[in-house]
Amino acid sequence: MPAATRRAIRGVLADIDDTITTHGQLTPTAYAALGRLRAAGKLVIPITGRPAGWCDHIARTWPVDAVVGENGAFFMRYDAARRTLQQQFVVDAATRAAQRAQLAAIGAQILAAVPGSALASDQQYRECDLAIDFCEDVAPLPRAEVDRIVALMQAAGLTAKVSSIHVNGWFGSYDKLGMTRTLLAEVFAIDLDAERDRFVYVGDSPNDAPMFAFFPNAVGVANVVPFLDRIATPPAYVTIGEGGAGFVEVAEQLLAV
Repeated sequence: MPAATRRAIRGVLADIDDTITTHGQLTPTAYAALGRLRAAGKLVIPITGRPAGWCDHIARTWPVDAVVGENGAFFMRYDAARRTLQQQFVVDAATRAAQRAQLAAIGAQILAAVPGSALASDQQYRECDLAIDFCEDVAPLPRAEVDRIVALMQAAGLTAKVSSIHVNGWFGSYDKLGMTRTLLAEVFAIDLDAERDRFVYVGDSPNDAPMFAFFPNAVGVANVVPFLDRIATPPAYVTIGEGGAGFVEVAEQLLAV
């Protein structure tokens, strides 16, 4: 990435699992990189498939400006001055409650049809989506079985996306990019379409595909490579390091200029 491009970067958007984290762990150096970027004046916003319960914690306690969660179902931002958590969802609370009952039934059907799969351990903290674990807390499933989970979700009327650890499914057509656009416009008065070249997006898996396609300065950490055949528009850059080490690499490159 040319120095002039790096110098103009205003914000860093990044997936969490296997992008900021490494084998499920948030390393001290990766966590410190978030704080260093923010201290340097960058907007720092995780864009994750993780649940609302996690994102409440992240927004309040991590050195970040906001967080987009459940693959674009909502954003959360903690206003330290007012000591309030600002949050905005794609659908209202009543709709979310009704959809959770439907998602539970679909999840039960998938677990029965795909032996070895499981509900994600964080499912109980989710507001809007169904997460089926295929390698986080279960023995890794073959790619064909992951594809079967996707097909079952789609047959049930869900949008389905594959991350590095889960298959996520939800009602509606929202995604990470749409809610990121909403967050930046409504909270930070940024027209993302006009300023896309001033943001870096860092990710690692197929559910990051809309972001890789949108941002000209998108970066994949090295563990994105096995998924490139499933990403129509690959990231413009790939790090040497995997997971959190790759994220630290991005931070170092931005801070160097």
